[in-house]
Amino acid sequence: MLTENMPDFSRGRVLVVGDLMLDRYWHGDTARISPEAPVPVVQVRQSEERAGGAGNVALNLVALGTQTALIAVVGDDEHAKLLQQLLHRAAVTAHLHTCAGRPTITKLRLMSRHQQLIRVDFEDPYDDPELVTRLQATFVQQLSDCDVVVLSDYNKGTLRGVQQLIAAARAANKPVVVDPKGSDFSRYQGATLLTPNTAELEAVIGRCADEADLLTKAEALRRQLALQALLITRSERGVLLLQEGHDPLPIPTHARDVYDVTGAGDTVVSVLAAALAAGETLTEATILANVAAGVVVGKMGTATVSQYELQRALRHLGSHAHENSVVSEAVLLQLVAEARAHHEVVVMTNGCFDILHSGHVTYLQEAARRGDRLIVAVNDDASVRRLKGSERPVNSQAERMQVLAALDCVDWVVGFNEDTPTRLICAVLPDVLVKGGDNDPDKIPGGECVRAAGGRVEIMSYLANISTTNIIAQIRRKEYGE
Repeated sequence: MLTENMPDFSRGRVLVVGDLMLDRYWHGDTARISPEAPVPVVQVRQSEERAGGAGNVALNLVALGTQTALIAVVGDDEHAKLLQQLLHRAAVTAHLHTCAGRPTITKLRLMSRHQQLIRVDFEDPYDDPELVTRLQATFVQQLSDCDVVVLSDYNKGTLRGVQQLIAAARAANKPVVVDPKGSDFSRYQGATLLTPNTAELEAVIGRCADEADLLTKAEALRRQLALQALLITRSERGVLLLQEGHDPLPIPTHARDVYDVTGAGDTVVSVLAAALAAGETLTEATILANVAAGVVVGKMGTATVSQYELQRALRHLGSHAHENSVVSEAVLLQLVAEARAHHEVVVMTNGCFDILHSGHVTYLQEAARRGDRLIVAVNDDASVRRLKGSERPVNSQAERMQVLAALDCVDWVVGFNEDTPTRLICAVLPDVLVKGGDNDPDKIPGGECVRAAGGRVEIMSYLANISTTNIIAQIRRKEYGE
């Protein structure tokens, strides 16, 4: 199973065909209810536009470094021009066909405090037969320049001739990955792989009583449609791969925090196609796609996953991820430089962490939410004795660091041998320096360096009466009646 080895996505070429749309986001604050109706009033402060649907699939592929071309339909309007600019800026080779008299499909989302309040759709499905003919001609012309075909169907009319596209691709010996829509999957017969979610699948095979029932019906559908594989995405349950000649392969989700599932299906399809185009097996491609989905649901809105983010997630999931998290100061500085190059916010804290308890875990989890990467610096044994007395530490520095590195919220653990971590903190210069709630923010070691470099110092939650000293005292009272 894959751990840290990434395929060379740059060698792959993927052709995407499907429903392109413009995703618009208006962001603002809500402070009152409208006097006209019982709805919140949003004062819009920011707007953004992204390519959605098949466009988001293409952007995901480009973010991975894959050579990407897109065939799609747009209206004759300003939104079409905006989409063309967005795709060009992202290095997507776009072949856009204009459908006269139809608007470019647009979805407007009104957002406040990271919550979607309402979505407004502007669309009129494409139904011009001549447009289908033109699209198919472009598809046949582009087939020789790709390794894998992706058909991204949102049931908006672009893939009205999908059966002809599948036939042409298979005749050219090109794998076809389909993100399906609707209750009639017979139109996708002969494709290499379909990627429905559970609801979409049950709309075709009927409600399943249990896991065994789902497996039986899904496998019957795979055989009926002559598919090489069926990949079922199951939200928080991960994915299930049914592949010809193999046992069913369930893969659990790897999401650490779920903020928004918008575009997660696009990410699965994109990484699958990119990995297949780079020469990975379907099983390996599925594992990668599942990890990528776990990354993208931690972002707001239609989002992409970069090769760096995917690499980082794979490292975290490695069977010895906690060992890789314990690093020397020299290695840490290199990792921090790499994180900064990818615009990640680095958070740092320090302590003895002699006996890890709920107070430690609470504040480390809170610290991790302040950025993208959390560094924990740990006192060596000699400095703990100088600070805490001759009977401490209870656990050696190596043991303490190993336990901290096993926490999901911690990215890197590094040791130091001075009484304070000031020198180390000034070398790292984290974006955010944090300590527990029993500290004075103006007296935290390294705080001056961090502030001078433009960072900030924050105090985390403090759980009263929970400390290593108190735990040791309780043990002594129980054991010796002290």
